[in-house]
Amino acid sequence: MLQLRDVSTYYGQIRALELINLEVRSGEIVALIGANGAGKTTMLNTICGLLEPRHGEITFEDKRISGLPVEGIVRLGLCHVPERRQVFSRMSVRDNLLLGAYHRRDSGVRQDVQRMYELFPILGQRQDQTAGTLSGGEQQMLAIARGLMSRPKLLMLDEPSVGLAPLVVREILRVVADMRSRGTTVLLVEQNAKAALGVADRGYVLETGRVVLEGTAKELTEDEGVQMSYLGKGKKLQFARCHAETRYACEENRAINSCVRCPSNERNGSKPAAADD
Repeated sequence: MLQLRDVSTYYGQIRALELINLEVRSGEIVALIGANGAGKTTMLNTICGLLEPRHGEITFEDKRISGLPVEGIVRLGLCHVPERRQVFSRMSVRDNLLLGAYHRRDSGVRQDVQRMYELFPILGQRQDQTAGTLSGGEQQMLAIARGLMSRPKLLMLDEPSVGLAPLVVREILRVVADMRSRGTTVLLVEQNAKAALGVADRGYVLETGRVVLEGTAKELTEDEGVQMSYLGKGKKLQFARCHAETRYACEENRAINSCVRCPSNERNGSKPAAADD
């Protein structure tokens, strides 16, 4: 459904994404995990058209979308729910939902508003309340519901759990899992790796603008480097890359000798490879 091929994005002369290759298939939830500053939000902004990649190609349902205006990408069925909600605080809950369907010309908008109230009952109770008076969790629910009002084929969620209580996070992730059963494909960006991998089918690990690891959610959850770096088990490691075509983690980018998984490591029975700069 969505493919990124060798995508690089810059802020001026600063490279934020480097040769990203990523795929999201129809009907699945794909998690993108990584630390702050890894480039996760930059990737979503690049996909949705807020940033234009300097290199590479982005396609959605076999149609090239890199270079298209944001509204054109939304009309194709790709919706982005940004980090930290960004609801229209002075407008009512209902009006926020209606804005999510601003480009639609069909007769099903009112029915979809009611469907959002069923999906998030608290929004139905607060429908005439201004969005700025909602709690953080309620605003996040509103932001997701507003995105769903566009009837997206692919919904991109940027850090939906940030700053929320655990009970609210569980409720939001329950809705995310429910989206898959309703036919909506999801690209989920999360710093909370455990929560993201708990609902995802597949995942990618992003560090300093590069994809350093990919696999099924089960494979990533069981990966030693992911456990240490993102699941709080043992000493934190720094993912890196070497000349060996393998999955691994290194304690230091500049010192491939510290690699704990790469078969090139002399401690694992062979001569260490030089690290990529």
